[in-house]
Amino acid sequence: MGGGIAEQPKGISLQEDASRLDYINEAVFRRNTLPTRAYHIPETSISLNGTWDFSLSGTAIEAPEPSSKDITYEPIQVPGHWQLQGHGKPWYTNVQYPIPVCPPYVPTENPTGSYRRDFHVPAGWDANSQLRLRFDGVDSAYHVFVNGTLVGYAQGSRNPSEFDISAFVNREGANELFVRVYQWSDATYIEDQDQWWLSGIFRDVYLISFPATRIDDFFVKPDLDSSYKNGTLTTSVDIFTDKAGVLELTLSELAKNGGAVISSTKTSVDAKSNKIDLKLEVEDPKKWTAETPYLYSAELTLKSEDSKTVLHSVQQRVGFRKVELKDGLMTVNGKRIRLRGVNRHEHHPLLGRSVPIEFAKRDLLIMKKHNINALRCAHQPHDPRILDLCDEYGLWVMAEADLECHGFYDAVARPLDIPESMDYGERKKLAFGKAAQFTSNNPDWKEAYLDRINAVLNRDKNHASVIIWSFGNEAFYGDNHRAMFKYATEADPSRLIHYEGDEQAETTHMYSYMYPTVERLIKYAKEEGVKDGKFEKPIVLCEYGHAMGNGPGWLEDYEQAFRDYPRLQGGFIWEWANHGLWKDDHEGAGYYAYGGDFGDTPNDGTFVMDGLLNSQHEPTPGLVEFKKVIQPVGFSYSDGELKIENRQDFAGLENLTASYKIEQLGQEATLIHSASFDVPEILAGETKSVSLPVDNKKFNKDSEVYLTVTLTLKHSTAWAPAGHEIAWSQHQLQAPQTSAKATSVASNTLSSKLDVSQKTSTVKISGKDFEFTFNRAYGTLKSWISNGKTVLDFDPKTKAAIIPSFWRPKTDNDVPGAVPYWERFGVDQLESQLRSFTVDASSDKVVLKSKTFITPPVLFWGWDCEIEYTVSLNGSLSVNVTRLSPQGSVPDHVPRIGLNLWGSKTLEHVKWLGLGPGESYPDKKTSQRVGIWNVESISDLQVPYDVPQENGNREDTRWVSLRDSKSSSVGLRASRLDGAHFSFLASNHRDTTIQDAKHPPDLFEEDAVFIRLDHKVAGVGSGACGPAVREDLMVKTEETTFGFLLEPL
Repeated sequence: MGGGIAEQPKGISLQEDASRLDYINEAVFRRNTLPTRAYHIPETSISLNGTWDFSLSGTAIEAPEPSSKDITYEPIQVPGHWQLQGHGKPWYTNVQYPIPVCPPYVPTENPTGSYRRDFHVPAGWDANSQLRLRFDGVDSAYHVFVNGTLVGYAQGSRNPSEFDISAFVNREGANELFVRVYQWSDATYIEDQDQWWLSGIFRDVYLISFPATRIDDFFVKPDLDSSYKNGTLTTSVDIFTDKAGVLELTLSELAKNGGAVISSTKTSVDAKSNKIDLKLEVEDPKKWTAETPYLYSAELTLKSEDSKTVLHSVQQRVGFRKVELKDGLMTVNGKRIRLRGVNRHEHHPLLGRSVPIEFAKRDLLIMKKHNINALRCAHQPHDPRILDLCDEYGLWVMAEADLECHGFYDAVARPLDIPESMDYGERKKLAFGKAAQFTSNNPDWKEAYLDRINAVLNRDKNHASVIIWSFGNEAFYGDNHRAMFKYATEADPSRLIHYEGDEQAETTHMYSYMYPTVERLIKYAKEEGVKDGKFEKPIVLCEYGHAMGNGPGWLEDYEQAFRDYPRLQGGFIWEWANHGLWKDDHEGAGYYAYGGDFGDTPNDGTFVMDGLLNSQHEPTPGLVEFKKVIQPVGFSYSDGELKIENRQDFAGLENLTASYKIEQLGQEATLIHSASFDVPEILAGETKSVSLPVDNKKFNKDSEVYLTVTLTLKHSTAWAPAGHEIAWSQHQLQAPQTSAKATSVASNTLSSKLDVSQKTSTVKISGKDFEFTFNRAYGTLKSWISNGKTVLDFDPKTKAAIIPSFWRPKTDNDVPGAVPYWERFGVDQLESQLRSFTVDASSDKVVLKSKTFITPPVLFWGWDCEIEYTVSLNGSLSVNVTRLSPQGSVPDHVPRIGLNLWGSKTLEHVKWLGLGPGESYPDKKTSQRVGIWNVESISDLQVPYDVPQENGNREDTRWVSLRDSKSSSVGLRASRLDGAHFSFLASNHRDTTIQDAKHPPDLFEEDAVFIRLDHKVAGVGSGACGPAVREDLMVKTEETTFGFLLEPL
């Protein structure tokens, strides 16, 4: 078929069913599309990305016809979403649908985008070739016109579609491509994933030329024998030909490994052939795993009958590995594997789901550098090029179908008035069966469901990294899932099946759960599907450790359960990154927006900000914590012997090098010894010892001494340079041998006496170079001046420089349960009533005692609080809470118990002995190590979460000092009176400012430094969608005493 087209060919009708439009017909999801094939883009292709013409209509019926001359177009970038290019608005919901629920129908007001552009067929292409249009992602449904003729229709936003347009194209001149995209379609009901609703052509568009005689599709199936030594490479090939020929299969090393041919085979092809199987026997190939991602190159070549002419060839990288369900466990190459994974949505802060491949590559590199070995493609197929990177870097992949209909739960549950406080299991019993009737258990939707698993399976089937197919997410359970299982296991029996909604694991190869407590998880391990003490299927957490804001907590507990119970094969943190979209406030600042920020209603607010990365895809403390918790090497130390445990499933530790240091920590850090050593040969799962003798005679008895061991990469890998830290451990060699009680380190010259000036409203205590003023009316410290400069001043709101406090700004994980509970008891509104205040002066100190009742408005409960302030001759102040006793109908727990201090704005330099360098909380501190740490600015202690909230706490502090960065003579040092560890926080923002802020630009700095010294701080948990703070890490409302020594610097 050469030259131009002689006459305009006939296309298809605008709708397949005369009674219903395509985009509101669940039986119509593809028209005139080619079968989904394994992803590869040949050299004979051109990208149609770039600037297109665009027009947005309010309804589908108002959309222009192709080649309309009376329409005004605006330029738009493809790939991209129209809402992020000035047309319409982004809309975020988590579960609830943004449209009325009446499937398959959608609102009449259905924004419809009309895209057009011209293209030319390259002159060098074979005139007899098949021409295809390929769309890798269009949201949510679309008709395609070429030169004014309708050539096809497709839906399935994150699935590819190809159209044969050979008959509609002018090969010698300009062609018009016109695409009509509907924002809402019947597909909307099964694409209700927890992300922004964004529309348009958001992935690549190609014009592809395939030879007339061609390889249409191919499925490479590397496998291993029962001893996991020798391999086979079976390849099923779909051929389109009308002539005899030869098909060759060649397996080679990759070019970077020398390119040597390992094996090849060939077979004849007759004119009637359409499917051919080829098989190679491969002796002891290097095996592919996530730890040892060794790849080969497989090339299929279709030749003429005499083998002299290459008609078509394709290449695919392959990895030899065998995935099985064996003895109730998920195994690869015969070994149980552990998934240390994350759920990743596709997101870019400016481009939405239209993610450049280099940006996505950066995501994967960050994963590998943080010890992550598994990726769940949540909750739809990702950009297909990502799987090439997973093959190369080494990640276990759960490839998920583009399917979720969670919103039917709200449609059912709200009329039933099912409260969110009800146990999740009970809610499911009441609503899930009814919700499944809409689509999942509705035979009218069966083919649409099958199309979803067909699309991901056939696109991604050739990737070694893909070991699990997932049927989607939160789509209840019904007969359509059973049909998906039948199709998937017949089409590809080499991989395992996952679907969390199948609670009984009837049609999956594993039990899957979301957000159980650790106790419940262990119960599942012992009981779920267990008969006569045996189990047939493993357990995976498809979502856990909800990483919203300051969190998640509990990670170490989950990791220990995974180690203790082999049946628990790990899971995937929810989720990888916040989905904030950048919004310029046009006042010189901007922020990452969430639900409601664009006027989108209904919405689910900040729930889209729940990642281990912030919206810029930079690591948060949660990711740092996760890296440490899942590190692939374990350590223990005793009596000069360091035990090293290889927690990997396949690889040894030969590419790691070890170093250690012994530090003495007191007022300063002293390096006693450092060295490196060779890591012994330690196979996966083994433990070996290394002798690290320590000479404790060198230790100062008043200091703590720590051994810190670090393992780093010896050689560069595809994902990190040599020297990258993989694992570390810290061991206390000596605790201070003297009394734990605080002893003064103040360098001030002692005053000969203390002057006490008592007035009606104040008490002023003066000594050499210092002055303390107390407020008689409130029984509190009003100010502290040292060397003529203010150290502490009174907070204008509380009228005090130091007050007891029980509140902290909310975290995202506090919001669903803890915050309403605390606010019900008025913990955020406590105020102090003075009952008595006395002053007792002696020759060497002045003791001031206050008795107050700390209580909220309206309610009858509070704390009897007795504080003893002692001013000493050296200018130090001890604040001793000698009695803190709850009275009345008290809450069971509070956010914290401690002191708030209002410090001078100049106190910018902070130094402390304790956990660091980053923030830590009782259930989120594994990643921090004991040391002496410094920051030059208070802002360096803060974590700039996309949604302002509690942040910056430091746990297990021995002492902390804050000083004027320009003058070493102004500042304070704080430690516990009893020598115990404590928590501290220093910020330029008061608690209420953080509490009320919606976005970072709402945070304004005080003309002071806000300091917290805490006796106890609650953990963070993952209660935004998961377990709240562990019971023993809550701050219980009970009789308490504590105290701090504050010294001048």
